[in-house]
Amino acid sequence: MATPARTSRLRAWLLEGLTDRPRQQSAPDTEHPGRPWWRVMCLTGLDYFSTLGYQPGIAALAAGLLSPLATIVLVILTLFGALPVYRRVAEESPHGEGSIAMLERLLSFWKGKLFVLTLLGFAATDFLITITLSAADATAHLVENPHLTSTLSGHQVLITLILVALLGAVFLKGFSEAIGVAVVLVFSYLALNVVVIGDGIWKVISQPHVIGDWSKALTAEHSNPFMMIAIALVVFPKLALGMSGFETGVAVMPHVQGDPGDNPDKPAGRIRGTKKLLTTAAVIMSVFLITSSFITTLLIPADQFKPGGAANGRALAYLAHEQLGSAFGTVYDVSTILILWFAGASAMAGLLNLMPRYLPRYGMAPHWARALRPMVIVFTLIAFLVTWLFDASVDAQGGAYATGVLVLITSAAVAVTIAARRAGQRGWTIGFGVIAAVLLYTTAVNVAERPDGVKIGACFIAGIMALSLLSRLARVFELRVTDVELDDGAQRLIHDAAQGTIRFVANEPDSRDEAEYWDKVEQIRADNDIPSDDDVLFVEVTVLDASEFESGLRVRGEVLHGRYRVLTLESSSIPNALAALLLYVRDATGQRPHIYFEWTEGNPMTNFLRFFLFGQGEVAPVTREVIREAEPDRSRRPHVHAG
Repeated sequence: MATPARTSRLRAWLLEGLTDRPRQQSAPDTEHPGRPWWRVMCLTGLDYFSTLGYQPGIAALAAGLLSPLATIVLVILTLFGALPVYRRVAEESPHGEGSIAMLERLLSFWKGKLFVLTLLGFAATDFLITITLSAADATAHLVENPHLTSTLSGHQVLITLILVALLGAVFLKGFSEAIGVAVVLVFSYLALNVVVIGDGIWKVISQPHVIGDWSKALTAEHSNPFMMIAIALVVFPKLALGMSGFETGVAVMPHVQGDPGDNPDKPAGRIRGTKKLLTTAAVIMSVFLITSSFITTLLIPADQFKPGGAANGRALAYLAHEQLGSAFGTVYDVSTILILWFAGASAMAGLLNLMPRYLPRYGMAPHWARALRPMVIVFTLIAFLVTWLFDASVDAQGGAYATGVLVLITSAAVAVTIAARRAGQRGWTIGFGVIAAVLLYTTAVNVAERPDGVKIGACFIAGIMALSLLSRLARVFELRVTDVELDDGAQRLIHDAAQGTIRFVANEPDSRDEAEYWDKVEQIRADNDIPSDDDVLFVEVTVLDASEFESGLRVRGEVLHGRYRVLTLESSSIPNALAALLLYVRDATGQRPHIYFEWTEGNPMTNFLRFFLFGQGEVAPVTREVIREAEPDRSRRPHVHAG
């Protein structure tokens, strides 16, 4: 049995870096000191470049002999579609929030929250499947190595689980050296791929019949060149995995070094560096995609790409062994295994940067979700479940991965189109609109042909929605005002009231005429036997957006009709605003203030739902409950009266 001291140390270790004030930290501290953009490119490149481990094989399965042509279509969409979109996203959300933050600003109230939760579901699909698919493909390279096949065959799920667990352990230990490791892995992996692809191109050039055989087979299968192009346009959505690096490229943006004089709200240096990162990564990957697709299609027999074939999920590794020998092939396998395993690092960093920016702020995750280590454990356990459900199969997870990638890129295209339109940039609006339309088509085709992807995404969305609702219900009586700010008038009124007993009257403003305040104060005095010579302060709350869980409290003081002192509050919840004001006044004056309510008419359950959804309803008992949870010492709680 663990001792209390040991339990306390474990808790402190798990929650290291967690702050009590929600606005002080919007996401776990996964950021490093700024690094040069090319080094950070290697971090996002773990995800992006590692797709070379399986992308050529997937392209060959999807497009057959047309794989190079379909890949060229994908590259055109990458360079002239996704790249301009994400360069604009980098300008609009320079702190790594991505297009989700841009779209969040377009919608308010609950519809905005539900929309963001839906996008977060697809983001979770993208990033989590990146972790599990990459680990599964690393396992495939390990198991298919000629020296290890007999020993490791049949243990794919166990090996994949071990790789996922090791990745989680890296984040639990700390991530300070991740970028340095990423640089070594990416440069060595790309160098080995240059050797494999260069050797493949040389073999194609030195054996002219290879191109001739491919051309004859292609002509026999598709006699019309325009039909070839049309088919390539139809099948290229299946190759969407090759665009996987853009979302992680923006997610790791907080790592990019900016200029010394950067404005924190609009860091020009960081934005410029991120644009270089995105452009360089896209150009490098485009070259590798085209050349790898070309040589694997021409040099590998078609049946080897199929499930059970030696090139399934590892086309370039197959060529490394076949063309350059077992020793070089083993070195290539080791490099591929390492980069695929560590590719989950950029995805995990993306998850840790993205999810805690939204869910805790919406009240849809526990407070500890702002700490890094608990979230690492949660994401690792989910990755275990996904690996087990998909039996560590690369092919089975491809549809879900592509769907997540395409939905996020499409949402980014829509977001920048709207941003350009609002900025009055007609040319960019038309350009981004065309890109968004192409991406919508690509997503629709992918969903139609691989519906399992959207089903898996729907499961993630349903899970996030259900957990978010339960969390919001569990935290409904939590004091969630992040700060209290009083203007000069409010400070004077409270200072004057503190000369005697501080008495507040909760008032729902109607016409705000003299008769309203006269009737209210007479009724409150009669119901609660308040002496006629005791002054009262009216408190009126305006609900701005009840769907917001955390918000600041702004208090204005004024004197109406020459005699009635009124504090006007703006917040997302009436009971929370009142509770926060009472606790603030207690701390500022040293007195326990009183507040007086009328009982709310109507069904208690209906009133609770009104409070849950709209921030108002059963105000008196909820205010008292919020105070009770916020202040455990009964002798220090403000007085709450209802009559």
